[in-house]
Amino acid sequence: MKGNGDMGFFETTLGMAVLMVLQSVLIVGFVMISLLFLVYGDRKIWAAVQMRRGPNVVGPWGVLQSVADALKFILKEIVVPAGADRPVYFLAPMLSFVLAVIAWAVIPFNDGWVLANVNVAILFVFAASSLEVYGVIMGGWASNSKYPFLGSLRSAAQMISYEVSLGLIIIGIILSTGSMNFGNIVAAQDTSYGLFGWYWLPHLPMVVLFFISALAETNRPPFDLPEAESELVAGFMVEYSSTPYLLFMAGEYIAIWLMCALLSILFFGGWLSPIPGIPDGFGWLFAKMVAWFFMFAMVKAIVPRYRYDQLMRIGWKVFLPLSLGWVVLIAFLAKFEILGAFWARYTMGG
Repeated sequence: MKGNGDMGFFETTLGMAVLMVLQSVLIVGFVMISLLFLVYGDRKIWAAVQMRRGPNVVGPWGVLQSVADALKFILKEIVVPAGADRPVYFLAPMLSFVLAVIAWAVIPFNDGWVLANVNVAILFVFAASSLEVYGVIMGGWASNSKYPFLGSLRSAAQMISYEVSLGLIIIGIILSTGSMNFGNIVAAQDTSYGLFGWYWLPHLPMVVLFFISALAETNRPPFDLPEAESELVAGFMVEYSSTPYLLFMAGEYIAIWLMCALLSILFFGGWLSPIPGIPDGFGWLFAKMVAWFFMFAMVKAIVPRYRYDQLMRIGWKVFLPLSLGWVVLIAFLAKFEILGAFWARYTMGG
C-alpha cells in the first residue's frame, strides 16, 4: 500500500478535482466546437436542397460564418421588454443552455471515455432534458407578452408529450440489456455480426418512432410549432435578442446533437465498428452522430410543417399506444426468456 508521499497527483483529492475539471472542459469544448459546424452544416444542407449556395464568404467555403454570427449575437445590444421580469428573463436561457450541456456528463464517447460512468445514466439524461421545459416556460412567462407565453405553453405540452414516447421506447432497450448504463448497452451490441448485431434490428419499428419523437422533443421541423414564425412570430424567443437568444439557440442545437448521440448509442452500437475485424473507436460514434444530424437537417429541408392538433394527435394517439405496446411485448418476451434465448442464439460467438 502506497504512502501519501508515493501517491500520484491525480490520485489525490485535488488531482481528481483538477482531472474532472479538465475532462469537463474537454467535453464542453467538443460540444461547442461541434455546434459551430452543426449550424454551418444545417445551412449548407438546406441550401443544397433548395439549389442555393448557402454560407460561402466568411472563411474558406464559408466555414467561419457560424463564428461571425455568434460574435454578432454577443456584441449586439440586449433589449429587454419594459414589463419583463428581469431575473427570470435572464435565468431562462441560461437554464436551457446549462441543462443541455449537463446531460453530456454521462455520454460515453468510447469504451471508458465518460465523465460520469453511473449505472442510471439514462435516468440522468431524462432528468436533465425534462427540466429544460422550465427554461422555455420561464422565458415565455418572463417576457410579459402573450405570443411568447402561448409559444412556451405549446412547447411545454409538446416536449412532455413526446418525452413519454421516448421514455417507453428506451424501456424496451433497458429490458433487452438489463442495464441503464450506456456503456453496458453498447457492450451488449458487441457481437460477431457487426451492424446486424446492433439493437436497430430487433427494435426496428422503435428506431423510427424515436427519431420522430426526437424531432418533436427538440422543436425541430416539421414539429417546430412553438417557434413557428407563420403562427406565433417566433414563439417563446420572440422577445429575446443578442446573447440570451444565442443561449436558447445553442441549447436547442446541443439537445439535437445529444439526440444524435442517443440514437447512435442505443440502437447503432455507439463506438462499435459496423464490420467485424475493423477496430472500434470514437470515430465510429462521431460518424454515426453526423449521419443522424444529416437526417435531422434533411427533414427540416423537405417535410412541411404540421398543424398543432396533428402534432399532439400523433404523440398521444399513435406514438404512445405503439411504444407502450412494444414495451409490453418486450416485457412478455423477457419474462419467459424468449428474447434472451433468441438473442443468445443469434449472437452466438459474439
